[in-house]
Amino acid sequence: MSITVTKIPMSSEQFTRLAQIIYDRSGIHFPEPKKYILESRLSHRLQELEITDFDQYIAYLTMGPYQMDEFQEMFNRITINETSFFRNEAQLNVFEHQILPEILEARASTKRLRIWSAACSTGEEPFTIAMLIHRTLGIRLNDWHIEILGTDISEKALNVANSGTYTSYALRSTPQLMKSKYFTESGREFQLSETIRSMVNFERHNLKDRLAAKRHGVWDVIFCRNVLIYFDDEMKKGVVSMFNNQLADDGTLFIGHSERIKDLTDDFEQLPIPQGFCYKKSGKSSNA
Repeated sequence: MSITVTKIPMSSEQFTRLAQIIYDRSGIHFPEPKKYILESRLSHRLQELEITDFDQYIAYLTMGPYQMDEFQEMFNRITINETSFFRNEAQLNVFEHQILPEILEARASTKRLRIWSAACSTGEEPFTIAMLIHRTLGIRLNDWHIEILGTDISEKALNVANSGTYTSYALRSTPQLMKSKYFTESGREFQLSETIRSMVNFERHNLKDRLAAKRHGVWDVIFCRNVLIYFDDEMKKGVVSMFNNQLADDGTLFIGHSERIKDLTDDFEQLPIPQGFCYKKSGKSSNA
């Protein structure tokens, strides 16, 4: 039985207040033309809560005893976790065949590799990275200490990641050989192998939280793909500065193919690798 959802109107003032709350807590910027997104995606939530207008909802979101839980619920509804395994294969080939061999050689003495997949959504990206490393190192994997951390602001997304269970849609870009090797089909779902699951840890993290990022120390590679497009310039600068602080001097930053950071910072220089969309630290930053 379907539930009829009546769209609850949102005034410009209500939108401004709600958009500011979202920005303050997550850094995600909703411009005025996107008001309809909040209005349409949250109307059902208001009806579930038996709230009749957005003034009441904003009060519930900011003053109620469940305000943090509600923000998570709201965030899950207003964001789209569009991702898949092996997304943008050309860029992943650059990582596997150019960047990864270089960093493995550079870390040959310590045999320690640390990779951060920031804003990883439901985990497809860090698990893909784990598969590529597993394929590259083979039997040498036991000699290495591999740390892969996937972080996201959404607890709901991280619950999916921790389960390691996915639909065929999430595997739509996965090569058949990798699908056969690392997944077990069960009905309409695919269960990721424990070998790959054990290579990745997940943690909730807000990209506005620089102190939490600092706690994890320095990374050899940072992936943050198709996330910066949701931020305004101020937030982008803060996130890129954080990555600069947390990336090893010889490390590599990967961003999405539609994202650019050269006009935002002098901290990074793009590598001249076709389809790479990857950056090295320029050494020009004065950040500590």
